[in-house]
Amino acid sequence: MVNRILLLLAVCGLMASASAQTTQATPTTQATQATQTTQATQTTQTTQAAFPRYFYSAGLGLGIGKDDVAAYVGNSFNAVVGGGMNFTKMFGADAEYMYYDLNFRQSVKESQSLANQSGWMQSISIDGVVTVPRRFHGFTAYGKFGIGFYDRSVSIPTRSLQPGTVYQPAWRWWDINRDIFNNIITPQTMGSNSKVAGGFNYGGGISHPLNHLHDANIFLEWRYHRAYQSDGMTIVMPITVGLRW
Repeated sequence: MVNRILLLLAVCGLMASASAQTTQATPTTQATQATQTTQATQTTQTTQAAFPRYFYSAGLGLGIGKDDVAAYVGNSFNAVVGGGMNFTKMFGADAEYMYYDLNFRQSVKESQSLANQSGWMQSISIDGVVTVPRRFHGFTAYGKFGIGFYDRSVSIPTRSLQPGTVYQPAWRWWDINRDIFNNIITPQTMGSNSKVAGGFNYGGGISHPLNHLHDANIFLEWRYHRAYQSDGMTIVMPITVGLRW
């Protein structure tokens, strides 16, 4: 019983002391409190604006093909540059240019009469960006989805196709004219061919601040691109490492 009374008296004493300190606040204390309130407001404003309004990026990486690209090209390389705007800490959008190499594998060139072949695909896309608002050990995760235009081009030294020339599977990217029996219509030349088509992409990645190179972030990103050319879909999956500011 005595301990409970002493505890009650101690609590009452602390409450009384706190009340007296609040009532007897000096002008200096009030000024300090005002300064702390201002600093807290500034901190809150800084936290709310703790994301870049505009950003741009550049990267290089490995290109993984699917379907026709896997059969003709295999793995390749890609390059990406882009820039965009963050609307909030979580949502943004960007415009992006991608170059993807479509140089055929040597075995395909030799077996399908495509000596000195070269090729590439270029794209321009508009993408939505969703960023996870929380960081995990300094890493930020994000996802992308967008639509765009894809220009696929292939080329060989121009040559004439003679009667009896056997059509090869990879020649579909050259739009070779054939009859109903799948025979090549001659006379006909084979050289360069380009196809522009619409398509879409999606993917995601992670980034981490470097605290160097003008406060750049290094990023690792995987994307899936599908373009709907008239001779079939062109599907590539680039894995890119780069810098974002």
